[in-house]
Amino acid sequence: MTCLQEWNWKRVAKNIGVILLIFSVLVTTALGGIVLANVNNAGRLVHVIQLIRSDYLENVTTDQLVEGATKGIVEILGDPYSTYMNAKENQELFQMLEGKFGGVGIVLSLKDPKKLVVLRPIKNSPASKAGIQSGDVVSKINDEETAGMEQEKAVGMMRGDPGTKVNLALYRESTNKTFTVSLTRENITVPTVEGEALPGHPDIAYINITQFSSVTGTELQETMTNLDIKKFKGLILDMRYNHGGELKAAVQVASYFIPEGPVVYIVDKKGNVDTKMAAGTFLGMPLVVLVNEESASAAEIVAGAIKDKGTASLVGVKTFGKGIVQTIFPLGGGTSVKLTTAKYLTPNKVDIHKQGIEPDIVVELKKGQSTTISPLDTNFDPQLQKALQTLQGKLK
Repeated sequence: MTCLQEWNWKRVAKNIGVILLIFSVLVTTALGGIVLANVNNAGRLVHVIQLIRSDYLENVTTDQLVEGATKGIVEILGDPYSTYMNAKENQELFQMLEGKFGGVGIVLSLKDPKKLVVLRPIKNSPASKAGIQSGDVVSKINDEETAGMEQEKAVGMMRGDPGTKVNLALYRESTNKTFTVSLTRENITVPTVEGEALPGHPDIAYINITQFSSVTGTELQETMTNLDIKKFKGLILDMRYNHGGELKAAVQVASYFIPEGPVVYIVDKKGNVDTKMAAGTFLGMPLVVLVNEESASAAEIVAGAIKDKGTASLVGVKTFGKGIVQTIFPLGGGTSVKLTTAKYLTPNKVDIHKQGIEPDIVVELKKGQSTTISPLDTNFDPQLQKALQTLQGKLK
């Protein structure tokens, strides 16, 4: 349920300078000293801490002040992709990247950060069994209003130990009604790759990738092996509503769909470039890729590489436009800070951040039309239908 992104766990030999400053302020204040006052604006911080120590009604621990200050420093960056994560949030993120967690099985949309819009319920999850649909808006979680609530907080509230309950109030625009469901959390295992012969077209393979986790490359390889991919004449790769995930997984996936060469360039603040190369597993079969406005981050790395290399046609609408990379730095005590540390460029060195990737063939869905991802019959949505027609044209 998160934004995407590269997730590199890095061990750091020393604490971040600002955190050292805060810790020093806390220590010197606790001892009654003002060693850091008026040095690089630290005097104001010292003053606030002194006021809390001396005049605030409730007792506040040093740990609480450090946590609050750390969170505030990251928030002041104004970057929605950089965040401080406490031990619980950090654990939940790690579980999500592994594709296993306790929860109700709701994926939230990135499109409107001011509302908790359901992107999709995970198949066979408590949410899907309760009839929650794409487009439903979560208005309350356990009687707490969600207006203005950060997605990470909402995700944390909906997750929890299997067997525990959470109550959700949801608004459905099609009926103009709000309804309440009580869900029992379960162990959610999210397969990131699904593959099958396209219904009604036994010579066309269809593969859907929902996110890029640590196991996505392996899952794709296993899916193609189980399908016996070489027996098909062509392939439709569906990355609609894929918010991204791990950079390594994106490179592994792209390697099946582009020849040897650069997949993506990672550029840091100093201009240093790390070139990620394809692994030499190119299938070389006719391909069409489906993308939409919620295809983001790692999904855009794959789509951008395919478009620049010209190995497939992209069908759908312009992608989300997240062309930056996050790194997770452990801080101790189970906490971490996730910071935007680089941007990425496509093989043709195109910066797609806040721009997105334009598909080769634009097909918009009408209001109220739903996507037929991993379809069970031949009633395809217009984007999938156009992808099929485009692929059939390549096969003639």
